[in-house]
Amino acid sequence: MLEKIDLSKKMKKPEYKEEIQTLSIRLGELQRACQSAKIPVMIVFEGLDASGKGVQIGKLIQALDPRGFEVFAVKKETEEEKFYPYMKRFWTKIPERGKISIFDTSWYRKVLGERFENQMSKGEVAKAYHTIQNFEKELTDDGMVIIKLFLYISKREQKKRFEKLTSSRESEWRVTGNDWRRNEEYDAYLQVNEEMLAKTDTDFAPWTIVEATDKRYAAVKIYKTVIKALEATVERKPEEEEKASELDEKPVESVLNKADLSLSYTREEYEKKKKKLQKELTKLHGELYRRRIPMILGFEGWDAGGKGGAIKRLTQALDPRGYVVIPTAAPNDWEKKHHYLWRFWIKMPKKGHITIFDRTWYGRVMVERIEGFCTKQEWKRAYKEMNDMEEQLADSGAIVMKFWMQIDKDEQERRFKERQANPAKQWKITDEDWRNREKWDLYERAVEEMLVKTSTPSAPWIIVEGNDKYYARIKVLETVVEAIRRRLSEEKEK
Repeated sequence: MLEKIDLSKKMKKPEYKEEIQTLSIRLGELQRACQSAKIPVMIVFEGLDASGKGVQIGKLIQALDPRGFEVFAVKKETEEEKFYPYMKRFWTKIPERGKISIFDTSWYRKVLGERFENQMSKGEVAKAYHTIQNFEKELTDDGMVIIKLFLYISKREQKKRFEKLTSSRESEWRVTGNDWRRNEEYDAYLQVNEEMLAKTDTDFAPWTIVEATDKRYAAVKIYKTVIKALEATVERKPEEEEKASELDEKPVESVLNKADLSLSYTREEYEKKKKKLQKELTKLHGELYRRRIPMILGFEGWDAGGKGGAIKRLTQALDPRGYVVIPTAAPNDWEKKHHYLWRFWIKMPKKGHITIFDRTWYGRVMVERIEGFCTKQEWKRAYKEMNDMEEQLADSGAIVMKFWMQIDKDEQERRFKERQANPAKQWKITDEDWRNREKWDLYERAVEEMLVKTSTPSAPWIIVEGNDKYYARIKVLETVVEAIRRRLSEEKEK
C-alpha cells in the first residue's frame, strides 16, 4: 500500500495560503456545527518518526476554537498507567458530545512501536487488533466521528530530518536511539505499519494516508480530510431508531427458574461460616495486592434482593485501602455526554485492588431497555460491547465476577413492606421500586436474556439464591474466596 504512494507531491506557497484560508473558515464552521449537534470527534495522528505529526496538529488547531478541543500526546505507559487495563487511558480521553479530542499517536502504539521493540507474540498482536477494532466500533456506533491520519515519509527524508534535529542543541533530545534504529530498519518497521493499516482500515474508521514530505501539501490534505468527514456527518440525516418493544422479543430458556430459593442457613450456621470465610478473605486480599491482581465484582438483582447486605459482608473482611464500592445510579448530565461504558471504564481498579459495583453497566439491557431510555439497536449491540469490555479486563489480569441476587416476587413484597414499616429503613424504598415491581415479568425476560448472552468463562454470572439472606451472603463470600484461591493457584503453576 505505502510503496505506491507518491511522496513527491508538493504545493507552492501562494496556492497553499489561498487554500488554507478557505479551508480554515470551513473547518471552524464545522466545529461549531458539531458542537451544536452534540457530535463528538476524535482525530488520530499516526505515522513514521519525524513525519511531522506535531507540526500538522499545530496547523490544524489554528482553525479551531480552543475551548472545543483537547490535544493528547500519547507516549509509553507511565508506571501508574501500567497498573490499569491498557485501554483505560484512552477511554478517559474520549471527548464529550460536541467536543474534539486530537491524538498525537494513540492506542496504536501497542501494535506499532511497542510491538516492533518488544516483539509481541502472534496471539498478543491478534488480541490487540481485536481490542482496537472493538473500541472504534463501539464509539462510532454511539455517534463518534473517528478520523485517522497516517503521515508517511521516505527513509531518506526521515534520516534528513533526524540529522537536522540533532544538529541543534534545542532539538537533539527529540531523536532517540530507537528512532535511529527504526530508520536503520526502515523496511521492517514499514511492514509493521503496513499490516496495521490493512487490519484496521474499516468502513466506520478508515485511514487516510498523508504524503508528508511537503508540509504545505500535507496540511491541505489533512484539512480536506477532516472537513470531508465532518461534512458527511453533519449533513447525514439521523435515522429513526426503533424503540424497545418487549412484546416482540421471544422468551429465552429460563435460567432463574433453576434457582432453589428454599436454600437457607440457621443463624448459628451463618455466623460460623461467615467468620471463617471473612478471615480467609482478609488473607487472600493481601495476596491479591502482593501479586498485583485486580478484581472486579458486579452486583445486580431485584430491588431488595440483598445486594447491599452481601457487599457489606464482603467489605468487612477487606483492607479499606485496597477496595472501593461504586454505587451506580441513573447517569447524570455529565455522564450522558459520553458513551455509556465511559463512566465504568474510568472507575476500573488498578492492579492489586478491588472495585465492587453496586449495579453495573448491565442497566443498559435492563432498566434502559424496559423504560425506553435507549433504542432497540443500542441495547441489542450492548451485549457484545459489554462482553468485549469484560474480556479486555480479564485479559489484563483481572478477576471478573458478576452476581445476580435472585428472590421471588412474594419475598420482594415482604421486604418492601418491612422497609416501609421500619423508620431506619424507609429510605431504602421508593415509589420507583413499586413501579418497577409492576413490570416484573418484563424485567424477568430481560434478565434471562442478559444472563444467557453475557455469562462467559472469563466473566461469569453467579445466580445467588437470595430468599434467605444468610444463605445469599455466604454464597457470595464462598464464591469470591474460591475464585481468588483458584487464581492464586494458577499463578503458582506459571
